[in-house]
Amino acid sequence: MSELSHVDETGKARMVDVSHKRDQIRTAIAQGFIKLCAETVQLIRENQVKKGDVLTVAQIAGIQGGKKTSELIPLCHPLAITKIDVQTRLEENGVTVTAEARCTGQTGIEMEALTAVSIALLTIYDMCKAVDKEMVIVEVRLIEKTKTDI
Repeated sequence: MSELSHVDETGKARMVDVSHKRDQIRTAIAQGFIKLCAETVQLIRENQVKKGDVLTVAQIAGIQGGKKTSELIPLCHPLAITKIDVQTRLEENGVTVTAEARCTGQTGIEMEALTAVSIALLTIYDMCKAVDKEMVIVEVRLIEKTKTDI
């Protein structure tokens, strides 16, 4: 098992020094799902949720959340993000959210992709909580991460 990079020799949390790493193009894709009852899916499909267009608001919130990752996760490095794309797909029993994040930098961007998905899903939850008391957010996970030399 490899050692935890965010822990110093005394066991205290620390931000990893990435200054010795070279810049690379970093990409990450994350995905998650929120289970909804059939009535809620129908309300979203017909744009009848009282708070507004659920999928568009979730998409924008996910982008915004991904951009704020280093402010939310204490040991994440602030990154010069060049892309965050959040897509929502209405399914029979809920919504799938997929986010792709990209930057040029010295450390990965997977936390930004995961945060974008999580915030989009939480936004759907918030917008639908008045009509669906059984929602469940599941399977938030990293699908892929890559780094390419410049």
